[in-house]
Amino acid sequence: MRTALVLAAALLPAAPAPAAEKPNVLFIAIDDLNDWVGPLGGHPQVKTPNLDKLAARGTTFTNAHCQSPLCNPSRTSVLTGLRPTTTGVYGLAPWFRTSDAFKDHATLFQWFKKNGYATTSVGKIFHGGYPPAKDRAAEVDAFGPPHPVPRPKAKFVQTPDPTPLMDWGVFPEKDEGCFDHDVATWAVGQLKSPPKGPWFFAVGFQHPHVPCYAPQKWFDLYPEDTLAMPPVKADDRDDLPRFASYLHWKLPEPRLKWLDENKQWKPLVRAYLASVSFVDAQVGRVLDALAASGQDKNTVVVLWSDHGWHLGEKGITGKNTLWERSTRVPLIFAGPGVAAGAKCGRPAELLDLYPTLAELAGLPANTANEGLSLVPQLKDSKAARERPAGTTHNPGNHAVRTEQWRYIRYADGSEELYDVAADPNEWANLAVEAKHADLKKQLAKWMPAKSAAPLPGSSGRILTFDDGLPVWEGKPIGKNDPFPEK
Repeated sequence: MRTALVLAAALLPAAPAPAAEKPNVLFIAIDDLNDWVGPLGGHPQVKTPNLDKLAARGTTFTNAHCQSPLCNPSRTSVLTGLRPTTTGVYGLAPWFRTSDAFKDHATLFQWFKKNGYATTSVGKIFHGGYPPAKDRAAEVDAFGPPHPVPRPKAKFVQTPDPTPLMDWGVFPEKDEGCFDHDVATWAVGQLKSPPKGPWFFAVGFQHPHVPCYAPQKWFDLYPEDTLAMPPVKADDRDDLPRFASYLHWKLPEPRLKWLDENKQWKPLVRAYLASVSFVDAQVGRVLDALAASGQDKNTVVVLWSDHGWHLGEKGITGKNTLWERSTRVPLIFAGPGVAAGAKCGRPAELLDLYPTLAELAGLPANTANEGLSLVPQLKDSKAARERPAGTTHNPGNHAVRTEQWRYIRYADGSEELYDVAADPNEWANLAVEAKHADLKKQLAKWMPAKSAAPLPGSSGRILTFDDGLPVWEGKPIGKNDPFPEK
C-alpha cells in the first residue's frame, strides 16, 4: 500500500510555486537559424559571441530538432505543445484555432497567464499575421509594435523566383535601419520597466531568414576570399528515394546548380553568416538589458530557432527537408535550475519547451502536452532520455533522430538511414542494407502511428499522397517529371 501511495503521489502535478518564488521567463526565438552558431560548431568561421556567452552560463542541447522544418507548423508545435500530426498544421496556413478541436487549447502563453504571469510578445513568435487581430487579446496580454521590413529600391539578386524575399546583400547602412534592431530596442525598453510579479516575455528575431540583409560591418567579418563553404557532394542525391524530392518540389529558394552557374553560392553563404552575426548582436543587447535590470538571477532564458536552413547541402537552399541541416536547431537554456557551461547530446525536441518551462517555473503540468520536460538534462546533461527526437513534414513523412542514427520514412514507404555519428554530412544512405532491418523496425516505432489530415484551408508548401499520387500545392507530380533545378 505504501509503495502504491508513493507512486500515486509521484504522478500528481507539482504544486505551483508561490508567486514571490516564480522565475521570470525570457523566451528568444530566431528564424531559420541552423547550427551555424558557436555553441554548435556548424560553421568553422561563424562569430556569435553573445550566444557563446549565453551557452557558457547555461546548458546547450547539441542534438535538438524541430517538429516541422517550416515556420508555421514548427511555431504552432512549440506554442501548443502538440505535434503537427496532432494539429493538422503542416503548411504556412492556417491559424491552428480554425480547428474546433483546438479553439480552447491553452498555448504556452495562456498556461503562464493562467498561473499568474504577465505575458508579452514582440517580433516573430507566432507565424506571419497570426494570431488574427480578433484573437490577439485572448492569446497574449501585450504585443509590441509591428516592425516593418525595409527593402532596397531594387533586388540585388535576380533569382529564378522574383519574390523580393529571395535576396541577399549589404543593406541597410547601419544596424539602426534593420527591423530586428527595432525589436531589440523595444525589448530593452520593456526590461527597464517590467511588469510587477512574474513575467513571460517572448522576443522574436527574423534574421537570418531571407532576405539575408545586414550592414557592411557584418559582412566584413567574413572576407569572401577566405570563406569556408559547406561540404557538398556532387552525386549526393543519387542514393535518395524519389519521394525525398517531393518535400521541396518547387520553391522560391534557388537550387545549388543555379547558385553555381550564377556565381551566387559564396555571396549567399556570406550573407547568411553576416545575418547570423547581426542577430547575435541583437540578442546580446537584450541579454545585456536583462543583466542591467538585476533580474537575470531570477529569469530563465531559453533561446531557440524554429528550424534549420540548407546552404547547398543536398543540392538545395532553404528548409523543407527531413535531413540534419533542416531539422537541427540551436536550443540553449540558462538561469535558475539550469547547470552552467553544460552540453547535452541527448536528443531533444522543440516540443519539449512547453513542459520544460512549466516545470522550471513550478507550474502544474499541462497534461495535453506531447513533449517531455528537459529538466533532468538541465540538471545533469548525462541524464537518460526515454525517446529520440522526431520531425514530420506533411502527412506520412517522418524522421527519427537518436544520438547515432537518423531514420526517414516517406509516405510511399521509401526510406533513408544515416549513421550520423560516422557520417555527419548524411552522404551514405544505408536503408537498403539488410543488416539494418531490425534497427529500422526499432526506430520506426517512434514515428507517429497516425497523421492528422491537413486542416481545411491548409496552403503553402503542402504535399499530400493521394491514392499513390504525390500532389504538391494542389498539382499532381508525374512519375517522370524532372526534379526542378532552379
